[in-house]
Amino acid sequence: MKKESRKEASNLLSIFSKNVVILMSGKKRIRIKIGDVYAIPLPNGKYAFGRILKDAGIGIYKYIGESIEDISKDEEYQFIVGVYEYVLKSGDWTVVENRPFKNDDEAYPPPSYIIDSISGEYSIYHKGEIRSATKSECEGLEVTAVWADNHIIDRIMGDDKWHRDNKI
Repeated sequence: MKKESRKEASNLLSIFSKNVVILMSGKKRIRIKIGDVYAIPLPNGKYAFGRILKDAGIGIYKYIGESIEDISKDEEYQFIVGVYEYVLKSGDWTVVENRPFKNDDEAYPPPSYIIDSISGEYSIYHKGEIRSATKSECEGLEVTAVWADNHIIDRIMGDDKWHRDNKI
């Protein structure tokens, strides 16, 4: 078999394998897009909504809707945190619309802080960069972390156990 034929056969097998996996799983491949707004079902039957930001961030809107269609037009967030990719790809949260950002800066989460568990030194993370910081610079910022769906829902519902221990 010629080198080109082997490569072509390998490419076809790769495409076939991906399609079989998709067909067998019965799920569509979910692509995460900056600006996507996800409906988050809550235990009380209502819906929260979160907008995807850059750097694995999600802004959770203050508004809580009565239904999946009851989306606020306001852009006020109650909090912004990192979110695990599996949460967005699981299919438990539904994309209801895409709200593009006005500019690139707006698409980034605000700065968050890191405390080195060994040295106790503070740093600030923003737009993929980490810089040294003082404790006072970190006051009022979120801790740099990635959250699971159940922790985000707990916080939306008012259970602050995942957040209160990290306040400065």
